[in-house]
Amino acid sequence: MDELSTVSFCRQLRKTMSKAEAVLWMQLRGSRVKGMRFRRQHPIGPFIADFACVKARLVIEVDGDTHASEEAQAYDARRRRYLMRCGWRELRFSNEAVLRDLDFVVGEVGREVGFEA
Repeated sequence: MDELSTVSFCRQLRKTMSKAEAVLWMQLRGSRVKGMRFRRQHPIGPFIADFACVKARLVIEVDGDTHASEEAQAYDARRRRYLMRCGWRELRFSNEAVLRDLDFVVGEVGREVGFEA
């Protein structure tokens, strides 16, 4: 995928966020978590992160049922290895976790962005 089509795809993803992604975005936007700026649907190499804090090198993924298959899990593992090689850390939450216990999820994100490598 070339850069222009990646940007277009990211814009489309921003318009079609899941309910859980939209709920979490309302907490992350505007530097509300420890003053850190997050981006949504942020390209990193060949992958697109649901949310990314560039300064903290932190990716946050919100997973629905589609991540349960063996194929999806293998893709996620390849993606995680790529991100780690590039110096990124990753947090994953299920849609249910975000919708059921948003305070916990935001607290975990806050702990991670406060992490000093």
